[in-house]
Amino acid sequence: MENIQAFIPLILLFVVFYFLLIRPQQKQQKKRKEMLSNLQKGDRVVTIGGIHGVIKEIDDTNISLRVADNLNLKFSRAAVDRVINDEGQ
Repeated sequence: MENIQAFIPLILLFVVFYFLLIRPQQKQQKKRKEMLSNLQKGDRVVTIGGIHGVIKEIDDTNISLRVADNLNLKFSRAAVDRVINDEGQ
């Protein structure tokens, strides 16, 4: 019984770490994965490097962004940071 009581603080510490660190990170990763899987042609996006553009071509691993007239840049799909909606976010 005394051995179990010695492990209770350790168990409580793990539970606190789970709810404060691990679980929020898992939710954020799930949200990002969902955003990347829902990308479509015509979406306005911002890359991790801060480049704004419109998706012109997309496949499983790469996207082609139009960033200016007659200027398309090819990026890894994972380089997309966020999708810009019509409200200007």
